[in-house]
Amino acid sequence: MRKEFLTYGLPLIEEDDIAEVVDSLKSNWIAKGPKTNLFETKFAEYVGAKHAIAVNSCTAGLHLSLVAAGLGEGDEVITTPMTFAASANVIIHTGATPVFADIDPITMNIDVNEIRKKITPRTKAIIPVHVAGHPCEMDEIMDIAREHNLFVLEDAAHAVYTQYKGKLIGSIANATAFSFYATKNLATGEGGMVTTNDDVLAEKIRIMCTHGMSRNAWNRYSASGSWYYEILYPGFKYNMSDIQASLGITQLAKLDRMQGIRQEIAERFNEEFGKMPELEIPVEKEYARHAWHLYILKLNLEKLSIDRTEFIEELKKEQIGTSVHFIPVPMHPYYRDTFDFKKGDFPQAETTFERIISLPLYPKMSKQDTEDVIEAVKRIVERSRK
Repeated sequence: MRKEFLTYGLPLIEEDDIAEVVDSLKSNWIAKGPKTNLFETKFAEYVGAKHAIAVNSCTAGLHLSLVAAGLGEGDEVITTPMTFAASANVIIHTGATPVFADIDPITMNIDVNEIRKKITPRTKAIIPVHVAGHPCEMDEIMDIAREHNLFVLEDAAHAVYTQYKGKLIGSIANATAFSFYATKNLATGEGGMVTTNDDVLAEKIRIMCTHGMSRNAWNRYSASGSWYYEILYPGFKYNMSDIQASLGITQLAKLDRMQGIRQEIAERFNEEFGKMPELEIPVEKEYARHAWHLYILKLNLEKLSIDRTEFIEELKKEQIGTSVHFIPVPMHPYYRDTFDFKKGDFPQAETTFERIISLPLYPKMSKQDTEDVIEAVKRIVERSRK
């Protein structure tokens, strides 16, 4: 057993990251500025999108995209129940109504057949979530959207580096929102990005991101700027700062290296856990390149004498941190009570939730850390096997 607790998730912050942040601090430009613009340019080039707008969270990016697309009261937006609440909260913030479509239990992503069942005359948008870093079936989703004239906003909080049929997530749908939270594949502490190929949508998001102020107002205090600005929309304070963007620039530059480590850990987990009938390992479909933001292990509870909660407690005793992704949104009190959801409304999401555990997987982990996780899981399975 380990002597020290293995934290569930940590960012990989190295000397180049620190130096870039210090450079921003010394420049005295610590709010939105030239480094934010540079990060936007580099990220757009990376994913193959025409536009990238840096924001202070993926949640902000989702909200801005829906507002810019004109979503509002009386509209319905279809999304998955197997996601963090932010994916649904932003729908509520626009005045629209979230409509949940159950998941494919294999990938844990939204089931395209369930999407079709939930479309009504009030449906205006779909928010597919690429859970854990595995892409949704985007061709089918875009076909549905074209058929019904729907706006598609990808929640790519887990999907930096994810590919669908050889194409990076970020240039497929009408808009895509990414997360750069501290535990994400690319970490800026807090932060996110919206990408789109739509010129009009991009311009509106960019303006609404900083209070609705006319474009380039961020530069009004510099020698080349102007004090004059106009409020074009009742916008928000959602922009990224240059301190965050500094991290984004260096993190993006080494993303391939960090992803290589994630891939190695995931493959090692799959190699060992795939041998155990009590466990079900994550899939990577033939059309996908998995980002391995999360490693979600499924327990075959009928073959174990303990439940998921007890398994987590046993891992804690083994000094291994874990998490669960996710408690289905309709199970949370606000959504359950507001929309009168009940047990059995989303059977695949509910059943999957009861048997999933997210194991540590991040590039700061050593090979010994990886082996410690494997051995801890093995020991628990062996003593809990029916």
